[in-house]
Amino acid sequence: MKSEISSKSANTGGESEPKTIREDLIEGRNAVIEALKSDRTVEYILIAKGDMVGSISVVLALAKEKGIVTKEVDRRKLDEMSQTSSHQGVIAVVTPYKYFEINDIFKYAEEKGEKPFIIILDEIEDPHNFGSIIRTAEVCGAHGIIIPKRKNVGATPTVYKTSAGAIEHVKIAKVTNINVAIEEIKKRGVWVYGADMDGEDYIFNTDLTGAVALVIGSEGRGIAKLTKEKCDVLVKIPMVGKITSLNASVSAGIIMYEIMKQKIR
Repeated sequence: MKSEISSKSANTGGESEPKTIREDLIEGRNAVIEALKSDRTVEYILIAKGDMVGSISVVLALAKEKGIVTKEVDRRKLDEMSQTSSHQGVIAVVTPYKYFEINDIFKYAEEKGEKPFIIILDEIEDPHNFGSIIRTAEVCGAHGIIIPKRKNVGATPTVYKTSAGAIEHVKIAKVTNINVAIEEIKKRGVWVYGADMDGEDYIFNTDLTGAVALVIGSEGRGIAKLTKEKCDVLVKIPMVGKITSLNASVSAGIIMYEIMKQKIR
């Protein structure tokens, strides 16, 4: 079944135009290849006519191996369907992303014999930021990401493409209340760190080993006041330039790499 999110964009004419964001599409060659390698149910794949070279051959081979129907269509059809404006000649129609539970994240860490490493996002609304965070989280060995059901972008085609398919390998849990989720994981022995420019100490001076969760705030306001109070420690990134803030995905990436470095060391 097609999963859609309806939103409204501002219109200078005084009335809002509805915009439909589909969650049943995966666009771009790398993203589609990763979906085919995973357990995701792919209904069928649309490929632009005459575009059968390069990594498209990998898409065709994997689809044939799994018995998935591929259809050649006019590129204009893909242009009309595309949510990212950069489909690279291939779109997969899939069952929507199946979100996990917090317990699934803990089970995954246990299966790997590792202390939980969790990312908590407090209302990240930019799909490019979310996709980048997912990609870095996967590379850094995070066991899962927790997002709120409201005011946070979901598994949209842009998120898939920006994550370069990493979303297929990361467990994302949607929760009703971020603060309740933080309390739950703290009871399970996880130490919660919030990324904040007024943090108590720099990340490299902070012990980030053991069971950890990193809270990243929204692009505009950062971490909400009540959520900050739920964190065990607020940490900051050293900055010496004239710009006093970083993009949410960049901040997340810097701290995730510090966590990974300390865990390896």
